[in-house]
Amino acid sequence: MSSNAPLPEPIRLVGSRWRVWLVALVVALLGPVACVQEVHKTDDDGDVDRKVSAPELEGGVGWLNTAGPLKLKDLRGKFVLLDFWTFCCINCLHTLPDLAKLEKKYGDQLVVVGVHSAKFENEKDSDNIRKAILRYEISHPVVNDAHMRIWRTYLGREGSWPTLVLIDPEGNAVWLGQGEGNYEKVDDLLTRLIKVHRKRKTLNEKPIKFELARFSENGSSPLFFPGKVLADAASKRLFIADSTHHRIVITDLDGKKIAVAGTGEAGLKDGSFDKARFNDPQGMALKGETLYVADRKNHAIRALDLKKQGVRLIAGNGEQGQDRQGGGDALKIGLNSPWDLFVSGNDLYIAMAGYHQIWKMDLGKGEAERYAGRGLENIHDGPLTRSLFAQPSGLASDGTTLYVADSEVSGIRAVPMDGKGEVKTIVGEGLFEFGDNDGTGDQVRLQHALGVAWAEGKLFVADTYNSKIKVIDPDKKSCKTYLGGEPDGWLAGPLFSEPGGLSYANGKLYVADTNAHRIRVVDLKTKKVSTLNLQGVDAPKGY
Repeated sequence: MSSNAPLPEPIRLVGSRWRVWLVALVVALLGPVACVQEVHKTDDDGDVDRKVSAPELEGGVGWLNTAGPLKLKDLRGKFVLLDFWTFCCINCLHTLPDLAKLEKKYGDQLVVVGVHSAKFENEKDSDNIRKAILRYEISHPVVNDAHMRIWRTYLGREGSWPTLVLIDPEGNAVWLGQGEGNYEKVDDLLTRLIKVHRKRKTLNEKPIKFELARFSENGSSPLFFPGKVLADAASKRLFIADSTHHRIVITDLDGKKIAVAGTGEAGLKDGSFDKARFNDPQGMALKGETLYVADRKNHAIRALDLKKQGVRLIAGNGEQGQDRQGGGDALKIGLNSPWDLFVSGNDLYIAMAGYHQIWKMDLGKGEAERYAGRGLENIHDGPLTRSLFAQPSGLASDGTTLYVADSEVSGIRAVPMDGKGEVKTIVGEGLFEFGDNDGTGDQVRLQHALGVAWAEGKLFVADTYNSKIKVIDPDKKSCKTYLGGEPDGWLAGPLFSEPGGLSYANGKLYVADTNAHRIRVVDLKTKKVSTLNLQGVDAPKGY
């Protein structure tokens, strides 16, 4: 899966490393499966020396972002770039900006088609995919390959997330690339092949428009896919990461507006609250009158001065980093999809989802470095720098232990905060071990948990893909469903819809109910659930 370290080079037909792929290709060409391989050479005109007829996109259970099913034969004359992805996968999310750049640059020559081949059960549902399309602002057609039939047709049983396949205007699959970071390869190939097909007069450069999902979503809430929430009892404030509106909403604990930081337009811009820009902000941490924000898609940490109402960059350079060690000036280090934050004194802990690590920033010195995790995606306990995480996405603490929602292994991990000791697993068995089971120890199964909160001596977990809140006892390694899963009455919908963040204040648990575009409030004494009544908060202009 993608969450292995991304492969830097696409598959080649040489070298013992890929013999299994060569065998698979031979079998495929003799049978019903048509695998594709990388282009190796081009002729003087830029044409390719290896082509495989691309199979039709058959076997999906539904199409999104388009009025109906698409067939490759109807797209003859266009380049088609297939993106095999799944919406839980950080590598897949890193590929989306590359696809958007290609779509913008080659809008008259290229059609991108997402082939959503799910990892988690929750991801097989077309409506959940539609929500992901909206959340990540995807503007191309997507087919729900719930049974992985298109995947097997193109990739056999050895594929990984993400994988890109380029099909030329004559219907030939001419290139396959695995992992993230393939923009330059595809860009170069398209530049050369467009010239070839213009010369042949096989290229159709008339634009195609699709029926996008964003035009059918209910806009009744002023929030749009809020990813995280932070409640502060001392100042009686609530901070909401209004993620797909690219802003931070600040209210009192009853929902009355105090301020909004961010214009609502994606970008990386410091300045006053009304001029600043974020890009998919997620987790937050508060120290005095400074709010720290994990600006996920900007690969940055921002600091909000709540008194002066200003925003400034304090970590990251706006580009996705590749250095898994860090060390030194935080503004000169590339971060990689920071998803959540926790502050203790001058130490800011960062759930670095893209690196599969926990980082720590010294706020006094302005320096950041790896704290825990080797950087390979998996689950492994042991000394801090030898442990393995898998897309950590949520942080909380009881004062001595940092609890981590380790989403891709559907786990909860415990990390000592004194720099000593070892990382331990409370819940979680592996990358493909997930479900919805209460119990103790290895009986417990979660499904892509994104959020944690320490409250009243208990660890609450946003079991995101099960749309439940669960309670975990770290010492007993026990797990029990607290709320969620069932509809709230005959006429109401489910209590939660993919909750992504939790926070506690004054006996209440605040829940970022991401896919329902709302903040839910749970009274821990009565278990009564209500929706926060936002007062004076409007959606940004243009939404």
